[in-house]
Amino acid sequence: MKTKTLIVATAFSLAASAAWAKIPPPPPPDEKAKAAAEEKKAKDAAAAEKAKADQAAAEERAIENYRANMKKAGKPVPKPIPVAAKTEPPKGGQPAPAANTKAAEKK
Repeated sequence: MKTKTLIVATAFSLAASAAWAKIPPPPPPDEKAKAAAEEKKAKDAAAAEKAKADQAAAEERAIENYRANMKKAGKPVPKPIPVAAKTEPPKGGQPAPAANTKAAEKK
């Protein structure tokens, strides 16, 4: 049973590789295709910017809603916590120790 499976798999892989070898390379893009690609790239960039702006607006609405609900409930609104910028690890391969560890305090 295993030999039949091996034979079928080998035949299939040989047939697939032979079929793949016969596929010609795509033709080089002409001026019209280049212009269409640039236009698509510009549209994608504009859509990404719009999505980013929509995400930021939704986040701001959620924050304002949270603050309003906290005030409405009579609870104190917590102050925002600043987020530290990400830093690159040192070139030695060891990650930089976090600022709140004892090893970082010693240095």
